Amino acid sequence: MIGSALIRALFQVLDLFLTIYLWLVIARAIISWVNPSPYHPVVRFLDKVTEPLLRPLRRIIPPVYGLDLTPIIVIFLIYLIKEILRELLFL
Repeated sequence: MIGSALIRALFQVLDLFLTIYLWLVIARAIISWVNPSPYHPVVRFLDKVTEPLLRPLRRIIPPVYGLDLTPIIVIFLIYLIKEILRELLFL
């Protein structure tokens, strides 16, 4: 009983982390549309947090007509992971 509650709590923490990271990726994508100053603290924070996941994908998936599609792919992957976790939780 306690083990299942602990596992459920861990899944909820992971789900919260994924949700926060999802919003950070969305914020970075939106901010990139306005050509922000790279020295602004918010821009630096978003770059520092999201770049470790976006950079490897950029090596695999080049920009299409000048558009960086990697944030969309990361968002899709986060939703996929969240759905897999929900399925595992309800088994």
